Amino acid sequence: MNKRIVLTVLSLAIIGTMLMPVIVKAQEKQFSGFGVYIDRGDKKNHYVGSGWMGDYGDIKFSESEKENPHSGKTCIKIIYTAEGKQGANWAGIYWQWPPNNWGEKKGGFDLTGAKKLTFWARGAKGKEQIVEFKMGGLTGTFSDSDSASIGPVELTTEWQQFSIDLTDLDLSYISGGFCWVTNSMANPEGCTFYLDDIQYE
Repeated sequence: MNKRIVLTVLSLAIIGTMLMPVIVKAQEKQFSGFGVYIDRGDKKNHYVGSGWMGDYGDIKFSESEKENPHSGKTCIKIIYTAEGKQGANWAGIYWQWPPNNWGEKKGGFDLTGAKKLTFWARGAKGKEQIVEFKMGGLTGTFSDSDSASIGPVELTTEWQQFSIDLTDLDLSYISGGFCWVTNSMANPEGCTFYLDDIQYE
């Protein structure tokens, strides 16, 4: 083989090796945020709060609450009565895509590149106990590729930002974008709390 050709091939290989970290970093930077809930009817919303669980009859839910949102015009208001109407003594809601999808419908999002899931929450009276905030974890024919959670969390009457670390997770397929769970042991008299600006970053 011609020496000039050999040197050219070697030079290209070395340059390619040097550029690889730059290309990877550029790909990582392509993730610019992905909303679960930003505001009522916002085009940046990508999941629906359709997955009611446990004592679903104990939940009152609105995503059009105008009283003191963290930002924008609206926030999510959740009332949990702790009555145990379905006998589970716990309740929660999954934000899913497609709606009402527990892993049996195709349609999860590829969130590769996201480093964390952030959201804002506050309680109506303070000291409301949320047992778990979670993303992913739906199983079935089209299972989520990974999951992560935080909790238990005690709320105050002031808006606080919370974060779920997504470092090194497989986020290639996520149908369960966000979830909360609480129970009657943590809130024997029930609780009212608010959520806003739920997004992947």
